[in-house]
Amino acid sequence: MFPGQLPCSCDTFVALPPAAAGARVVFGKNSDRPADEVQEVVHFPAAAHPPGAALECTYITIEQVEKTCAVVLSRPAWLWGAEMGANEHGVCIGNEAVWGREEVGDEEALLGMDLVRLGLERADTAEKALTVIVDLLEKYGQGGNCMESHMAFTYYNSFLIADRKEAWVLETSGKYWAAEKVEGGVRNISNQLSITTKIDREHPGLREYAKGKGWWDGEKEFDFAATYSYVNTARMTTSRGRYCEGYKLLNKHKGSITSEIMMGILRDKESGINMEGGFMTTGSMVSVLPQQPNLPCIHFFTGTPDPARSVFKPFIFVPSVTQLLKTSSPTFGQDDPVKKQPRFQTKPDRRHELYKKHESAAVVMETTEGKGKEMLKDIQELEKRKINEMESILQNGCLDTSQAVNLFSQCVEEELKIYS
Repeated sequence: MFPGQLPCSCDTFVALPPAAAGARVVFGKNSDRPADEVQEVVHFPAAAHPPGAALECTYITIEQVEKTCAVVLSRPAWLWGAEMGANEHGVCIGNEAVWGREEVGDEEALLGMDLVRLGLERADTAEKALTVIVDLLEKYGQGGNCMESHMAFTYYNSFLIADRKEAWVLETSGKYWAAEKVEGGVRNISNQLSITTKIDREHPGLREYAKGKGWWDGEKEFDFAATYSYVNTARMTTSRGRYCEGYKLLNKHKGSITSEIMMGILRDKESGINMEGGFMTTGSMVSVLPQQPNLPCIHFFTGTPDPARSVFKPFIFVPSVTQLLKTSSPTFGQDDPVKKQPRFQTKPDRRHELYKKHESAAVVMETTEGKGKEMLKDIQELEKRKINEMESILQNGCLDTSQAVNLFSQCVEEELKIYS
């Protein structure tokens, strides 16, 4: 399946000091998926698992590890993995669909979205998450339908992985991969390979395989994106694609990037980053990762489509977080059409409570002049209030954990009240 046949996209961004304001790393992602797909926001606490336990991912079962970290995820409600998320150690990951010269097979393996969740559950730094992902890629491979549909939609993956200190870009083609360390400034990924000649880690067979395929002569400087895909890497930051648009928006705000600026970038319709149409932005995430280890990381999620008409709601990891019931979709157990063979014969209603209310509210915001404007103003004020509350936590360094357990759920309640 090629990108020309189906407009698939996503954009993931990171800004590190000095590009980000204050001593903070700012991460953001828009998840662009089929317009009718529900994205849920869910939290899983840290857990211990018995030796030899098995783990059922979206399509395949793999070995579980002894301990998994607490995670908060934004994910298409039909699958096990996630489009984006964070863990209790301040690691954030977002993935993108990429295509290149290597044909994408249709056998079921780990989805890129499964690898996002596995990286978050198993690692306490960005680089360790990268190692987790490439080890699993080697062992189990990547593949399987990435859409809840009997139409096959398959791709390889790139990942942007960040923590309080640094970020890594990991890009794959089959089982081969290259990784680039980002230590300062800004970096974004979109639906194309973007690692060129700065390669900090790589699959041991990466260059030999390319030579064997006749993609690289072994003489000229090795350029991953140019070798493994059809990207003209010389024009990458000047062409009219979303990768270039994202790059320009990040650079425009270089030196002053905050969570609010990042939200503004994700809301940008003109650039195509806030996508509309058959594929649209179905969920968005922004995280603030302070470099001082005593300050909490703050993760904002919408849990609803179109960030321009959604609320970025804050989440902080504390023990005994209140379950995120109103952004969790219904579950169908073994009766789920994803679990049955042949898969995807029917499509159940996966809308969670916030999604349903937001769906009706979005119509009002779009069509009813007075009431719609009023509603939009109310949700913008709610979000602004939450951003200010989070800013004061980061400024004063004092977090009331008894309030933090309800932080996200409480904000969802306030949002629902505006819609009712």
